[in-house]
Amino acid sequence: MYDVKSKKAEEFIDDTEIKETISFALENKSNKNLISSIIEKAEKCKGLSHKEAAVLLECDLDEENDKIHKLAKKIKQKFYGNRIVMFAPLYLSNYCVNGCTYCPYHYKNKHINRKKLSQEDIIKEVNALQDMGHKRLALESGEDPVNNPIEYILESIKTIYSIKHKNGAIRRVNVNIAATTVENYKKLKKAGIGTYILFQETYNKKSYEQLHPTGPKSDYAYHTEAMDRAMEGGIDDVGIGVLFGLNMYRYDFVGILMHAEHLEASMGVGPHTISVPRIRPADDIDPDNFSNAVSDDIFEKIIAVLRIAVPYTGMIISTRESQKTREKVLDLGISQISGGSRTSVGGYAEEEEKEYNSSQFDVEDRRSLDEVVNWLLKLGYIPSFCTACYREGRTGDRFMSLVKSGQIANCCQPNALMTLKEYLEDYASENTKKLGENVIKNEISKITNDKVKDTTIKNLKEIENGTRDFRF
Repeated sequence: MYDVKSKKAEEFIDDTEIKETISFALENKSNKNLISSIIEKAEKCKGLSHKEAAVLLECDLDEENDKIHKLAKKIKQKFYGNRIVMFAPLYLSNYCVNGCTYCPYHYKNKHINRKKLSQEDIIKEVNALQDMGHKRLALESGEDPVNNPIEYILESIKTIYSIKHKNGAIRRVNVNIAATTVENYKKLKKAGIGTYILFQETYNKKSYEQLHPTGPKSDYAYHTEAMDRAMEGGIDDVGIGVLFGLNMYRYDFVGILMHAEHLEASMGVGPHTISVPRIRPADDIDPDNFSNAVSDDIFEKIIAVLRIAVPYTGMIISTRESQKTREKVLDLGISQISGGSRTSVGGYAEEEEKEYNSSQFDVEDRRSLDEVVNWLLKLGYIPSFCTACYREGRTGDRFMSLVKSGQIANCCQPNALMTLKEYLEDYASENTKKLGENVIKNEISKITNDKVKDTTIKNLKEIENGTRDFRF
């Protein structure tokens, strides 16, 4: 029985409810009156239910689909402006005891080069990331209680935060590790993490169990209920996601919205971010073995409708996607992207030789961080290295209330400009610096609060003179 507030996975992600939602959406894909009424509701920027969003996803009316895409762009601009937050993944270890059929880290894979970073290795990796200009990392690790215990993760976080290299510092560490206990989430919170991220992969229990035949991750309920435990442990910023292509996209689209609704209803605040990766080639993994591939057109529409359905939530796209795809989805809803990413263990300090591959998946967008920043500036975006909200305690419901009221713009816009200025002064190529200075000059005029504008101008000058880390 479907119960959005239930603590049981199979009740807040109810199979019957999802199937009925999909059937309803397919039956009404050409129902112009219903679709128009849903779009009209969505224009109020208060979000949509999973059933309403599913109808928009199935809509086959060209005129209404055009309205959907335009509305997604409008909502993205309203809440996130033209700011794009930059981050990089840092892979600590690819030792793993799970048997996931879509991931090369699975324990039966004898081809992959197993590696684990020492604390000295982590210092080298972080120095390399700081030399690029990164300020925000997402820690990644396989699940292995012997090689990757929680103590190792905590020590690694402490090491990362301790490193000050030239003008660089990692100011926010997000963590993407396996589902764990409330006590361990409390430890992660105490360690000062930003967002706790965990992908569901698929919400279809039967498919989930087939894709995860062995290992602790095979427990569907324990994995699906992880975000509740994380929030009980004090982590109020959580990030969810599915791996599109593993299962029918319709099912997982509805499932991820039901998960967001559940967190809002039972924990008081929905997900801080939603990620939308698609399955990619990797060592021992061929995407052609998975029959649920998602086309570019459908992928773009998924992102557009997610933005409409959860207007306040950040959306992330990784370097799994090509430059062309990333460019198309930026104004449809994406607010965070990675740049200069390496998905191998130890891949930043030293380029890994192909025959010693330790990567989790193939990277499609192989551009450097500076090339990505340059590209974003040319497209009219503000690459932001801001981490201020977490460091100022604007997390969870406090962050969401500021977003919903529109007041967050008084923080985000100047913070984005100031962190971009830091990047331009310390790391940018000459061409990127010139582009960035022009963008900053143009964007300052858009700050409506005179006091904020004056302070921003003053701080930008101070950054030019060598001072760092201003924030609102």
